[in-house]
Amino acid sequence: MCSEVVIKLENVDKCYQIYEKPRDRLLQMLSFGRKKYSTDFWALRDISFEIKRGETVGIVGRNGSGKSTLLQIICGTLNPSAGAVQTHAKIAALLELGAGFNPEFSGRENVYLAASLYGLTPTQIDERFDAITAFADIGNFIEQPVKSYSSGMFVRLAFAVIAHVDAEILIIDEALAVGDAFFTQKCMRFLRDFMVNGTVLFVSHDTAAVKALCTRAIWLRNGKHVATGPAKNICDAYLAEIIESGQGGGQALPTDEMLKEVEEESYDYSDDADGDTLWFLPFRNTEQGFGTGGAKVTEAIFLNEEGKIITRAKHHSVVILKISANAEIDVLSPIVGFFIRDRLGQTLFGTNTFVASESVAKACQAGGQLDATFEFVFPALPDGDYTVSIAIADGTQQEHTQLQWIHDALIIKAQGISDVGGLIGLPMRAVELNHSAL
Repeated sequence: MCSEVVIKLENVDKCYQIYEKPRDRLLQMLSFGRKKYSTDFWALRDISFEIKRGETVGIVGRNGSGKSTLLQIICGTLNPSAGAVQTHAKIAALLELGAGFNPEFSGRENVYLAASLYGLTPTQIDERFDAITAFADIGNFIEQPVKSYSSGMFVRLAFAVIAHVDAEILIIDEALAVGDAFFTQKCMRFLRDFMVNGTVLFVSHDTAAVKALCTRAIWLRNGKHVATGPAKNICDAYLAEIIESGQGGGQALPTDEMLKEVEEESYDYSDDADGDTLWFLPFRNTEQGFGTGGAKVTEAIFLNEEGKIITRAKHHSVVILKISANAEIDVLSPIVGFFIRDRLGQTLFGTNTFVASESVAKACQAGGQLDATFEFVFPALPDGDYTVSIAIADGTQQEHTQLQWIHDALIIKAQGISDVGGLIGLPMRAVELNHSAL
């Protein structure tokens, strides 16, 4: 990495005028500035930083923090309301899904359109077309209108284009989250090769991916710059804030004392705070799902063997998942279950009280409370984000009525785990290697 600055932002603001009614926009124009009919929404306020050639920088923050707006300003697709933006290298960006593609054009036509926007001549595109289609690997769909593409096919083609336009800076906004595992790994291999000489600006909610790829990270909150520093330190502080605010705390930047307090109160499996860790984020009772109704989950928490609420644990530790729900109708044969899935939606493991319990479930009258506990050894998970889906049903395993199913009721973040040889890692009771002479 050299000291040359390729991206520089100085006191960048972005303000949008929000109108309560459509007619207010016309009234604003006719007032010639004498009266204000709109309210100001500041998507970004006073953002300043520099990125040097060869750096890989991540941007983290919650939804609505201004990450996508910031990337669009850097790319030049949005103009800042104030401040200065300087870029000194060729940029290729993968922002909004399908941005830059004409939905009526075929994949082939969009390759030529998108590549030409990055400055390639028709001859250069001809020379690289086979490599682009091989990278995208969408088969005969290359000749079909892209309006018929799935989100994964959009990303495949868009990433394939930016991978072959000789960019010096790559800007990627959560695009890889919709790709399948095979394509995601192909993109990661490309990114690691590109990072040898190129500059990458990477936005992701997956803090494990940010820490794995990035040297530095920038933290945004409500359009303002919170902190910049080593990727691990920023991601750990950002994650601590999510946990703190989810438990009713504020949104102040976590201090060393706050982080120490979280460790002391919620983690008693190991004294090694820097080792492998599974973070359990708070229950999200507003998440959408499905079901006929009649029961409602009120709480889902992880406990240790002593029954103490925990927010993190070591892998291969004994944990208890407790799920509580209120019965709004008479539930004659209640079933409570859960599934844990990875970011690609693959089910890793799960069970329910009908198949895992030795006792027969008793009926729960309307107004009663259901409490289900699942005690198990938590397997090791590769670094990344995982979700817990929770369900309540009435009936049997074969025939039941789904009362409530909550997608992504809990989020688990795994970090610092390096000994997983697959989707999950199981503790080995004994491993031996013997040999004998021939």
